[in-house]
Amino acid sequence: MTLLRTERPGGPGVRKSAGSRSGGAPRAGRLHRWDARWSPYAFVAPFFAFFAAFGLFPLLYTGWASLHRVSLHRPTEMEWTGLQNYTRLLEDEFFWNALRNTFTIGVLSTVPQLLMALGLAHLLHYRLRGSAFFRVALLTPYATSVAAATLVFAMLYGRDYGMANWALQLVGLDPVDWENGTWSSQFAVSSIVIWRWTGYNALIYLAAMQAVPDDLYESAELDGASRWQQFRHVTVPSLRPTILFTVVVSTIGATQLFGEPLLFGGSQTGGGSHQFQTLGLYLYEQGWFAFHLGRAAAVAWAMFLILIVIGLFYWLITRRLSKSH
Repeated sequence: MTLLRTERPGGPGVRKSAGSRSGGAPRAGRLHRWDARWSPYAFVAPFFAFFAAFGLFPLLYTGWASLHRVSLHRPTEMEWTGLQNYTRLLEDEFFWNALRNTFTIGVLSTVPQLLMALGLAHLLHYRLRGSAFFRVALLTPYATSVAAATLVFAMLYGRDYGMANWALQLVGLDPVDWENGTWSSQFAVSSIVIWRWTGYNALIYLAAMQAVPDDLYESAELDGASRWQQFRHVTVPSLRPTILFTVVVSTIGATQLFGEPLLFGGSQTGGGSHQFQTLGLYLYEQGWFAFHLGRAAAVAWAMFLILIVIGLFYWLITRRLSKSH
């Protein structure tokens, strides 16, 4: 009798089992919807947390500190000064000197660097024998530390026993005091940047060249175009977005140049006459040698605003190029 009662349709046992299933299904559906909706945010949340802690907060706090008089000896004591640090910065001749040096070194390093990188990428693109070896070799300077590379170049540009002056004397030229001259020191610092970043940009250009359709080269070859003409009329126009990207990144790197001039001259002044002091060295000098953290913060924000202006300028160029095509 008990067995027949539990197996009868509509019995108490059957109703209880159906009720548990009907209550669990909506709950599982809700969990699935919540998982599908909120899981992507949970996956990207660590990035935003780290960015807020180590990117956004230091940026905002530096801007707040730039509006105060802060000493390195007492960093927690702030005296409100408003825009005084910025107005004093605009009246400081050493700031404008550092800005000019940064611009000059940036041009001397960026233009030859990208031209050489484009040429090297073009050579590697045409199935050069041992291309895999050369690709690894191009990344070697990038993998080398800034300190090691700069110290080697400082010895190469030594006034008395440097290899650069030895080579000049071989061809009958007088030796150059590389560190104490304005243009010579800026050229020396720029050569370090060129050596370190040319291979990196060359591999970026090579990857972009490999994405260019082969049909374009075949059509140009059928029309009788030489290798040089194919490079000018096919490769370079196809690489315009990549070239613009490398120009922007190289310009940002040149604006933030710090390690190379610091280690080349061995001081924060960038030479005895500040002849190769960049904005990064000027910031370092104001904050950690003059002990004015408020002024250093103002320099940092001035560099940030300069980078924003450069980014907007390149953005306008990109829009104009896209409209023209």
